[in-house]
Amino acid sequence: MWYWVTLDADIRCEHKLGKLDLIAPEDFVFVSGQPVLTDHDPVGRPIGGCPNLSVGIKPCTTTVNLQRGESGFVTIAGKPIVRADLAGLTDGTPQGQVKYRVDHPGQTLVTEAP
Repeated sequence: MWYWVTLDADIRCEHKLGKLDLIAPEDFVFVSGQPVLTDHDPVGRPIGGCPNLSVGIKPCTTTVNLQRGESGFVTIAGKPIVRADLAGLTDGTPQGQVKYRVDHPGQTLVTEAP
């Protein structure tokens, strides 16, 4: 089972210190007092604190896409909710290989079966 992801979630790049700055545009479905993320809410979000920095190495600063984690069953305003199996790519190097993932979904009450 996958937890639904809320605005209070802890989502990070694979370098573990880079944390996403989330925004939830839908503000009418809440779990544990926080809005539930939908559709592409985690895409195009800034990442702060990524330590992957060196000569010719770009730290993760933005999320690029969403590879998995959208519900196939539950929607809010026609957009699928985001589940804790969320994964996508960042703009860090090596380009097209660094992922971001959910460390904590922001709540542990509402789940969806896979």
